[in-house]
Amino acid sequence: MNAQQSKTTGSTHQPDHLYKGRRASLPLNIVVIGCGLGGLAAAYCLAQAGHNITILEAASAIGEVGAGVQASPNVSRLLMRWGLGPRLEELGVKIQALSFKRWDNDEVVGWTPLGDVIDKEYGSPFYLLHRADFHRMLYEAAEPYCNIRVNSRVVSMDPSKPSVTLASGEVVSADLVIGADGVKSVTREYIVGGPDKPRPTGDSAYRTLIPVEKLLEDEELRPLVEKMESNIWMGPGGHIVGYTIRAKKEFNLVMMHPDEAEGGIESWTAEGNVDKMKETYKGWSTTIQKLMALVPSTLDWKLIARDPLSSWIHKDGKLALLGDACHPMLPYRAQGSAMAIEDAAILGNIFSHCSHRSQISPLLHAYQSLRYDRATATQNSSKLNRHIFHQPDGPVQEKRDRDMRAAMEDALRVAHGEKSTLVLTGNANQWADKTKSDIQFGYDADAEAEKWWLENGTKLINLIPSIELKQRVVHAANRDH
Repeated sequence: MNAQQSKTTGSTHQPDHLYKGRRASLPLNIVVIGCGLGGLAAAYCLAQAGHNITILEAASAIGEVGAGVQASPNVSRLLMRWGLGPRLEELGVKIQALSFKRWDNDEVVGWTPLGDVIDKEYGSPFYLLHRADFHRMLYEAAEPYCNIRVNSRVVSMDPSKPSVTLASGEVVSADLVIGADGVKSVTREYIVGGPDKPRPTGDSAYRTLIPVEKLLEDEELRPLVEKMESNIWMGPGGHIVGYTIRAKKEFNLVMMHPDEAEGGIESWTAEGNVDKMKETYKGWSTTIQKLMALVPSTLDWKLIARDPLSSWIHKDGKLALLGDACHPMLPYRAQGSAMAIEDAAILGNIFSHCSHRSQISPLLHAYQSLRYDRATATQNSSKLNRHIFHQPDGPVQEKRDRDMRAAMEDALRVAHGEKSTLVLTGNANQWADKTKSDIQFGYDADAEAEKWWLENGTKLINLIPSIELKQRVVHAANRDH
């Protein structure tokens, strides 16, 4: 059975300007496995490119857990292009700055302005969102154009056809399968040739949400709401991130700590022990103690690392991975969802050119060539922040703080109209490093895809007649025999 046709009637959401109004002259039946952020974004973009999309989701209902997620300019520019600007404005909080603090006394050792500065610099805002709001926003965008099937757990697949087999025994066939099934991906195993073992990072993360009115009742905690900054307390062996989300209704708190549990499961929803959490941060600043006192319950997320894959595409060229299925990010750089959204944008743009089945594999390899180095570099950048943030007090920590202070003083001078006097490349505050920020936030997935097509598209189009000729010769030879 083929993937069912996309639902395109009766919707007013379609942005006709996407991909310059270009739609594939050969619509493919595409199955997307997984209805998370990456899967929904991929389904939306591929549908806008003219393809027929079915999403297969294992869960019995569509929804998302989690807490805070960041939509930096490299993401918000895409979401706004997709017509989601008003939803971002409604549900998000425009982050004004990053503030790096010492764990024991709240001393600000680093500060980077965002807000209007980043908007002006990169032409798109930096939002803080609740993951569930972000998910709902993408679901509302994608749903009119896709057939979304719940209770559809994929248990195996034949990547050469391609087809997938569901737990029910049903076989779903397609022209192309996109594995957007997260860190515990079933599809990844078909590309790497079997299970690939993840490595514990040695960290876990407590996650919780606190109603903002609780913080506003305390003079010391009130600025954490009013300043609309992302606060990062750096300490020995761990760090804490806190910021407002949901139009400043909730305060998101993520607390990285040494993972003492042997084994354990990789889960967003594992319950944590509040008393143990409080014990972990005993001795941290009075602000942290006050925040801890407001925590009613917590989840404990075991952080697992995976090495970059050598390829995201099956050798038969009809299965490709996206997002956490191929490049799971540790949360230390807050770019995990960003990379998945960028993947989706590239896929949609590239496949808007599809005019022949012989192009499927080359277009997938174009997607990988455009995304692989960037996603891998972001994985490495995330790992680096773990090392930077978790230094025990001592000479290395003191050098880090001096480095961050210098960047903060430079940022304050610039804010007062003076010129920057420092070269910030390689600064311990990776957000102060202009070169890194330009690479991370200045990236436009659609522009990169358009550039690739201008340089390579003619070759791909010219290839079609020779492939068809070759197929006719083979067919004739088979017939003669």
